[in-house]
Amino acid sequence: MIFITAKFKIRPEDADRWPQIAAEFTEATRNEPGCLWFDWSRSVADPDEYVLVEAFRDGEAGGAHVNSAHFKKAQRDLPPHLTHTPRIVNFTIPQDDWSLLGEMAVPGEG
Repeated sequence: MIFITAKFKIRPEDADRWPQIAAEFTEATRNEPGCLWFDWSRSVADPDEYVLVEAFRDGEAGGAHVNSAHFKKAQRDLPPHLTHTPRIVNFTIPQDDWSLLGEMAVPGEG
């Protein structure tokens, strides 16, 4: 799968509304057949920063994502709400879901 994490610095006046600002893009991406997950979290250290964790089935699904109409629309609509270009980590990894963190296993789970 293609595993991506990106950090978005949002303009302070837009930070509280970011989930709504990005909602159309988020919903459309989650509905892509090759999207495994697309999840936003707000930083506890910086209320103007959101972290996006996303995964796509494979390179073909990732390519379909960046070539989609909703991605192109997001390229136009989202940057005016940002203070910096998002930072990204992008890797292809040989798995298709989250692994368990065995070092913090919950007794009796499973």
